[in-house]
Amino acid sequence: MNISRILLPVDGSRLSDAAADMAIDLAGSEATVILLTVRRTVPTGLGQPNAGELLEYLNRGAEGVMTHYRAKLTNANVDFLELVVGGDVAEVISNVADNEKCDVIIMGSKGKSDLEGLFLGSVTHKVLQTTTKPVLVVK
Repeated sequence: MNISRILLPVDGSRLSDAAADMAIDLAGSEATVILLTVRRTVPTGLGQPNAGELLEYLNRGAEGVMTHYRAKLTNANVDFLELVVGGDVAEVISNVADNEKCDVIIMGSKGKSDLEGLFLGSVTHKVLQTTTKPVLVVK
């Protein structure tokens, strides 16, 4: 399998860090990493200025997550693109993998919001069910 594009969805969790390390190792100097964080969407009925303030707040949180991974990828001299997308996390991951023509998705087995007792997080489980791409699950 020739890997030229890797999707790396991150949420700031310990397992996202492990997935980032795996993506860096796999990418080397050959592949491009698509760094993705998914933020919640802003409800349409919220109205202004509340909708704008909530969007700004969500974008600041996403930027905080991206800063850490941007530094990891830059320090490792890995070529990357970054995306912040709003929506259902698993659906966005699957759609971005298709749209960006990724060869593989590398993600943590569970994220920040998953209960520690679960073997596999609900987002990871849903991605495994909805994508046609290979998924490397890191724990």
